[in-house]
Amino acid sequence: MASRLVAVSFAALEPERLVRFWGEFLRWEPDGLTLLPVDDTGFGLGFVPTEEPKRAQNRAHFDLTSTSLEDQQHTVARALDLGARHVDVGQRPDEPHVVLADPEGNEFCVIEPGNKFLADCGVIGALACDGSQEVGYFWSAALGWPLMWDQNEETAIRSPHGGPKITWGGPPLMPRVGSDRVRFELEPQGDRQAELERLVSLGATPDLTDPDGNAFSLT
Repeated sequence: MASRLVAVSFAALEPERLVRFWGEFLRWEPDGLTLLPVDDTGFGLGFVPTEEPKRAQNRAHFDLTSTSLEDQQHTVARALDLGARHVDVGQRPDEPHVVLADPEGNEFCVIEPGNKFLADCGVIGALACDGSQEVGYFWSAALGWPLMWDQNEETAIRSPHGGPKITWGGPPLMPRVGSDRVRFELEPQGDRQAELERLVSLGATPDLTDPDGNAFSLT
């Protein structure tokens, strides 16, 4: 039986600060250092204390949707008011999405209206990850989420219950700098040891990294 994605967690120097930012921004409910969705997102956001500063662009970021140009501008303005800032990750000046970062530098995008790929998704349209086709296949099998896209080594999966997509952009992959700041937190739907063995058979390592070397947790 597939594991359940309980949360996407972010390493944080000041986790309480990020709980406040993302809680107010998304209007989600705080539960300690975790935010619980009030929509069909299907997983929470966790913030894990760390003493290691952020050293490079994250290997995963959220793409937030918008319903109109005015809505996109409003979302950007709200984020800035709450403590976000504009960042340059190499985007072209004419690209219609807006790239921001939260108070600890975790990147996220506010996507322009009319994006067909995210058309039926909620406020969080996707978790966009740097990763290989192989890792997309792995997470599809690990979570039991069907492939929604599989072309040119780019993959995307989505829960059968809806919510955001998780995407992997294919090569070239970003160099790995420091420890992973964004992780999947999984809950086995049955015996933990049996689920660990299943994940290893799919391509994970016994110390819980996926085929691309991204660390994850299994409670």
